[in-house]
Amino acid sequence: MLAVAVAVFVAHRHRHHLVLPAGAGPWYGALAAAFSPAGRTVCGVKVGIDTVGVGHQQLPCGVRLYVRFGDRTVLTNVIDRGDVPPGRGLNLTPKLAELLGVEGTQRVEWRFTR
Repeated sequence: MLAVAVAVFVAHRHRHHLVLPAGAGPWYGALAAAFSPAGRTVCGVKVGIDTVGVGHQQLPCGVRLYVRFGDRTVLTNVIDRGDVPPGRGLNLTPKLAELLGVEGTQRVEWRFTR
């Protein structure tokens, strides 16, 4: 995900357009909050301070999603599975929660990409 953020910055500086994948299907609502897994996630990702990703109980590792909160939307990947607290649909890395402006547990929307 850091690579996408860097690509957006570089494209902006060079006046090129970065084409992001189109969304697919409807937006789904879910309660979400930040999580900080110790070590590596089930998907094998080591979460650092700049890691952008989500944990979901059923979606496979690597699935690309748009996550939206208010007027902010971020393209991210599923980087963890399972261990989502009851009632919560998504775990957000601290960096993703920061980018979205999510504090505590909030209702977010997410959708698949093409």
